[in-house]
Amino acid sequence: MQHVIQDPKTESGIRYVPMSEEVVAGFRRIIANRAAPKVEPMVDGHAGFLFLDKNDRPMVALHWEKYLQHIVEKYNKIYRIQMPKVTPHVCRHTFCSNMAKSGMNPKTLQYIMGHSDISVTLNVYTRVQFEDAQAELLRVAEA
Repeated sequence: MQHVIQDPKTESGIRYVPMSEEVVAGFRRIIANRAAPKVEPMVDGHAGFLFLDKNDRPMVALHWEKYLQHIVEKYNKIYRIQMPKVTPHVCRHTFCSNMAKSGMNPKTLQYIMGHSDISVTLNVYTRVQFEDAQAELLRVAEA
């Protein structure tokens, strides 16, 4: 498998994403605690990847899709209420919806998501259900 660092699809895909100190510390801890590779992998001039596969190559989306698939299959064998398919992209949608529901400024969320058009952030990635609308209405009414 050849690894390539791909350029983003749009100009807004090139951005700095803010992180809390806790997240930065977590990433540093992952690198510090991972098994040292024989040779630190370098892909297109990039090194310091968080997760490496069994061959000391950077893990890619397919690795995570397979891990998540295995977790869901194992869960669904045990529990009656079935968990739906989970992928890294589903996690991206969930993150966006959760940030929108928490009240994050839509333009900030658009920037973090890397969308050039706010309508993609609000109409494709953000899911709002009746319960969300009801809670928001009560919040505004009580203010």
